[in-house]
Amino acid sequence: MEEKRVVVALDAMGGDFAPAEQVKGAVEAVNENPNVCVKLFGIEEKVNAELSKYTYKKEQIEVIHAPTVIETAEPPVKAIKTKKDSSMVTAMYAVKNGEADAMVSCGSTGALLVGGQVIVGRIRGIERGALAFMVPTLKGMTLIIDCGANVDARADMLVQFAQMGSIYMECMMGIKNPRVGIINIGEEEEKGNALVKETFPLLKECKGINFVGSVEGRGIPEGEVDVAVCDAFTGNVFLKTYEGVSSALITKIKGSLMTSLKTKIGGLLIKKDLKNMLKDFSSEAYGGAPMLGLKNLVVKPHGSSKSVEIKNAILQCVSFAEADISAKIAANLELNKEAAEA
Repeated sequence: MEEKRVVVALDAMGGDFAPAEQVKGAVEAVNENPNVCVKLFGIEEKVNAELSKYTYKKEQIEVIHAPTVIETAEPPVKAIKTKKDSSMVTAMYAVKNGEADAMVSCGSTGALLVGGQVIVGRIRGIERGALAFMVPTLKGMTLIIDCGANVDARADMLVQFAQMGSIYMECMMGIKNPRVGIINIGEEEEKGNALVKETFPLLKECKGINFVGSVEGRGIPEGEVDVAVCDAFTGNVFLKTYEGVSSALITKIKGSLMTSLKTKIGGLLIKKDLKNMLKDFSSEAYGGAPMLGLKNLVVKPHGSSKSVEIKNAILQCVSFAEADISAKIAANLELNKEAAEA
């Protein structure tokens, strides 16, 4: 019996290289996985022009005309309200109306966050949806949550972020009893700002998560935790710094291998191993940042994403839907609510 295909709505016009890389990523995804269908929302003429370059099973890709585009600089709330025929908004309504199981967009982060909360909707009991992003570490990957959705957060929100992140890492990454830490300026419980000090004891008391205490910024690359919890201001600063340092180090390493004949020969000898090492430290394989806490999955890859990251974001949606993460988050919240009332 053929498995039911997961339908992913893709904002074909969102991103620095749209629609070319979006279409290429969609084709790569359906050619790799026969159990996914992609609905491409965008300017029909431009999307079809890109599609004509590739070979794929026609029943796995559909183009839906959306004549306008939400630009990065537009005010998010206004854009969502006034551009209902945009590629991003029409893709979101496809998810809301049950025409798609998940959505991917490389477009405006602000608009995507607003639309995710308002159009797709939050799971009952979730205070706010949170953006979660995987970063490579010496021991695998760590999920940073929140990294962009809630600059000003409350302690109870951070507790929910911890619960959602823990479920995600266990169900999606196969990590049994993932270690959860709160990002702090020291390991001692008495350290931190007001938000961290208020959240720490709540996380200690929270059933269903493996809270291991505070984690400093330097502890994350070393793989001290599987889930790092914080407000979006802290998370976004950490993430951008992490990416910037990684990029700078890669540039310096490559540059140092070209300084002399000796280093060039050495570079050729270690080229394969170096490439494999850098691949391990790439976040491309994980697609994008899922917005956890919504009724259905919304994924935000980088605005500059190429086809490989878009393909992996689409396949990420398939894994998310098959694991039924949203239902597990809802069930976990209900169990914790019953435990608190008992």
